[in-house]
Amino acid sequence: MITDTICAVSTPVGTGALALIRVSGNDAIKEVNKIFKGKNLEKAKSHTVHYGHLLNEDGTFLDEVMVSVLRAPKTFTREDMVEISIHGGMLLTQKVLERLLKLDMRLARPGEFSERAYLNGRIDLVQAEAIMDVIHAKNINALKIASLGLTQETSKLIKNLRDKLVNVIAQIEVNIDYPEYDDAVVMSKEIIYPATLEILKDMKYLLEHSYQNQLIRDGISTAIIGKPNVGKSSLLNALLNEDKAIVTDIAGTTRDTIEAELNLGGITLKLIDTAGIRDTDDVIEKIGVERSLKALDKAQLVLVVLDQSRPLDEIDYRLLEAAKKKPSVVILNKDDLESQIDVAGIKISALQKQGFRELEAKILEVLSLTNLEERDFNYLSNTRHIAKVNDAIKSLENVLESINLDMPVDIYAIDLTNAWQSLGDIIGVRYQDELLDTLFSKFCLGK
Repeated sequence: MITDTICAVSTPVGTGALALIRVSGNDAIKEVNKIFKGKNLEKAKSHTVHYGHLLNEDGTFLDEVMVSVLRAPKTFTREDMVEISIHGGMLLTQKVLERLLKLDMRLARPGEFSERAYLNGRIDLVQAEAIMDVIHAKNINALKIASLGLTQETSKLIKNLRDKLVNVIAQIEVNIDYPEYDDAVVMSKEIIYPATLEILKDMKYLLEHSYQNQLIRDGISTAIIGKPNVGKSSLLNALLNEDKAIVTDIAGTTRDTIEAELNLGGITLKLIDTAGIRDTDDVIEKIGVERSLKALDKAQLVLVVLDQSRPLDEIDYRLLEAAKKKPSVVILNKDDLESQIDVAGIKISALQKQGFRELEAKILEVLSLTNLEERDFNYLSNTRHIAKVNDAIKSLENVLESINLDMPVDIYAIDLTNAWQSLGDIIGVRYQDELLDTLFSKFCLGK
């Protein structure tokens, strides 16, 4: 049982109009009341706000504050909580925090408020992780996905699948443990197989749509590749609308990868401008080319840039062939000049900033992320969740295989239970201390 009281600054470090300090625990209200001059907080009603002064150890004025009193269980942590709004400023915030730490409380670990909310049943693990996703969302659609996790819509998907599984498991267990029970449905393989197959189809459908959510949430690693001087850096600068990369007429100017993020049509592209790919004896440039090839290998989306004002050569064709292995867009740059090639692609002029609307539409089409404003985002997006669903799918596939091999019914129950538990790991029905430590340590202080 958690008994100690914790505190932390919940607002970003720096100078601002206000800073917020959170306190949670059995003695939160009593301890803050010791240094508060104003209404007796111990007698205050829950969810009320009170004006007053915080006092130094010698009773002198520390700051003019507003204090919110929040009584359990209707709080974020389901413990008594106090939220203190003070004037912003790094020095004052530090002084107030030091004053609180001289009382019977300690500094919270990163994510400890959310951890307590989970341990006290206020939120499940999906909601806990969604809190971080809301904070770190890089585009409007990532925020929509996170919000669904926060409001338990995502958890309902998992709970629904678990309910279907447990119904099958329970019937099998009754058959095994109480064969004499007259009302029990005899769970033959003719019943178990279609029931399992239906749940498996539901999981695969969920997984298929979740991969796209994952791209939206995490961003899409996008390599811009091409020979030297085809306009890769000019393309990067035009997309970002800033001079991120150096652009000259000298081939090989970019000798290392340059990275930047672009919000495009409601998704985030993690752009990587690579060094021009060509055969070279220059040691530094050769390293750059090697890094370009690594970026191509790791990329989730490839933008192949060709200079349409020059005939294609062997390297161009090699790049086009390599890009076929991944979602890719062929970009025919220098559309303001006469074309010397006959290749299908999106025509642009990075210099004149022409053709970018068509390029954006093509990128979304290639990623199957068009019409996002009409999309249902209520699927998974978290890598951990997707991995657990994959585990559950493997267990159900084992069930179907066991049925086809005419194995005993109790063997099916083992794999069905494994699938049920894998889904339970997503929402935190069972948990390991190591998992919680890893998950909540990624949170910021005061969350």
